Amino acid sequence: MSRSEYIARYSDLAIKEMAISGIPASITLAQACLESGNGNSYLATEANNHFGIKCHGWKGETIRHTDDAPNECFRKYDRVEESFRDHSDFLRYWDRYAFLFDLEPHDYKGWCYGLKKAGYATAPNYAELLISIIEEHRLYQYDTVSLLPPSPAEAEVSVRIHPKKGSPLYRVSLYREVYSRNKVAYIIATEYDTFKSLAKEYDLFKFELYRFNDLDRKTKITPGMVIYLEKKRKESARHLDRHVVEEDETLWNISQRYGVRLKYLRKYNNLDIGTEPLPGSIINLRKRIR
Repeated sequence: MSRSEYIARYSDLAIKEMAISGIPASITLAQACLESGNGNSYLATEANNHFGIKCHGWKGETIRHTDDAPNECFRKYDRVEESFRDHSDFLRYWDRYAFLFDLEPHDYKGWCYGLKKAGYATAPNYAELLISIIEEHRLYQYDTVSLLPPSPAEAEVSVRIHPKKGSPLYRVSLYREVYSRNKVAYIIATEYDTFKSLAKEYDLFKFELYRFNDLDRKTKITPGMVIYLEKKRKESARHLDRHVVEEDETLWNISQRYGVRLKYLRKYNNLDIGTEPLPGSIINLRKRIR
């Protein structure tokens, strides 16, 4: 597979990971290209490991491969999507990478040098290699793509969550994935869903579903719609503080996209009920510090 073919195949996946994790899609793609040899490496073909992530206490399947040292232990995945998700989680949950999420979302050079500084790879020119890939293939263009909620066919790349034992927030369906956005549980609606059926499926009241999703009782569910199963948060994730309004995008769309309650978006942006933001305007997703 050529590098261009690899980018074309996995760019959507990198964008989806960006929407969930806040990691620039350009960084995910450049690292994947470099670490997997454009999907042709032994780890990529035999273990679906596209980022060279080693075991580090991994409880799943493993594979042995000589990299920095002979016969090292690497993580093995059933699907490529799992590798991309684990890469996002690896960066998000290891403290040594935390400072990266304070960078501007489009500062791909800062991310590249930061990854090298944090010790992601041993190559002395690792940052320059990533920057070269990003600029040669204009991967930075994917950092400005803003995704609508994924359709049912795309939903398999989202993270499955599990309620804590003994104190479930809802009953998890055995027939459907439950996902997390901004640490809020949601599902992707199908053509067969109604508020009544979802309330029964997740042991909720209909009025709770309306309230969780800032909807009135006249609203009809449409396929592909994001439906939150618990109350959205007051603010977006720490590294997602602003959003540029797109054509035909409403404040409710933005609320659902980031898992932030509608009333707080109005408050942070001084917008009255019934007033919609103009295309190209900036929406604050977090409380502004004065």
